[in-house]
Amino acid sequence: MILPLLVLVIAFSYVPLFGWVYAFFKYKPGIPLSETPFAGLEYFRLLFGANSEIGKVLINTLVMSFLNILSSPLPIVFAILLSELRGRRLKKFVQTVTTVPYFISWIIVFSLVFSIFSFEGIFNTLLTQLGWIKNPVNVLGNPDTAWYVQTAIVIWKNTGWSAIIYFAAIAGLDSQLFDAAKIDGAGRFRCIWHVTLPGLMPTFIVLLLLNVSNMLSNGFDQFFVFYNPLVADKLEVLDYYIYRVAFHGNDYPFATAVGMWKTLISIVLLFAVNQLAKKFRGQSII
Repeated sequence: MILPLLVLVIAFSYVPLFGWVYAFFKYKPGIPLSETPFAGLEYFRLLFGANSEIGKVLINTLVMSFLNILSSPLPIVFAILLSELRGRRLKKFVQTVTTVPYFISWIIVFSLVFSIFSFEGIFNTLLTQLGWIKNPVNVLGNPDTAWYVQTAIVIWKNTGWSAIIYFAAIAGLDSQLFDAAKIDGAGRFRCIWHVTLPGLMPTFIVLLLLNVSNMLSNGFDQFFVFYNPLVADKLEVLDYYIYRVAFHGNDYPFATAVGMWKTLISIVLLFAVNQLAKKFRGQSII
């Protein structure tokens, strides 16, 4: 049963690694690699040169990842609050409604957000009619709030889905622990604080460490659809930068070098986080 998945992983994750060879040649589309001049480490020197944009791009990437890590406790809070609901139908309804956004494509998400926050959207229209603002607010074109707007969209899209893991962890907690806490006089809040949260911490730590090891990968789709000239300096993360350099600038070797550098740093982070997990938990992640 696992064989088709292994084939897909090999085909899409390992076979493309042969393309790393283009980072060492002055490749131009249409010219065979055998006829392409050898560049050595030229593109890696450009990557860390004085005129490189990688510093700004790296800051955007790390800030967006850091904001996502700061919001990582929200699925725990949501899962606990939802598990405390008494009505079973209401619980299923809320869980379904909050999980659906995860399956909506980023193109549709952008269309929804644009229709709400554009100059003629519901947000500006309502605030103008209430007299709270005189001129429409450009929410999607404000570089000062671009990071926070994108983080809020990610929270809305992923919180319900991420909470599923914690729902499963809560369901796996020993009910005798709750009974013992109630016998000792603990109320609902004390049961959450002394039983539920400690039971969820191992799961949270593993997911947190995995997020840390994946800090250089913010995804591409979100920033591709929300990218515009007004917020370009804030939303250009590594994944989008590689795309822009390769397909807008036709600089495939340099884009490949950036992708190689990002992959190698991510591997180093993964093994560093694995060592931290082994040290603090007594058990490694990989």
